Amino acid sequence: MSAERPLREVTGSWLDEVDVRFLQPYQATKAYLCPGCNREMPAGTGHLVVVPRTAPDLRRHWHRACWERELRRRNGRDGGAWW
Repeated sequence: MSAERPLREVTGSWLDEVDVRFLQPYQATKAYLCPGCNREMPAGTGHLVVVPRTAPDLRRHWHRACWERELRRRNGRDGGAWW
């Protein structure tokens, strides 16, 4: 079984283009910068990894609350790709 697990399915035209996975704290071995708040997530912090299906090298690491705020901000409208 994969250590990363997909989150509940979310839909929307731009959301169909990304995979969202939760990274467990023990899996987060590096610090990352959240694009939602521009703050650092220290190593050992559980967070979301959002991966564009057509450009996986452009994946971003988000705080869960920041990603949920991004989803609410877009409110299902086609705001275009964030990557």
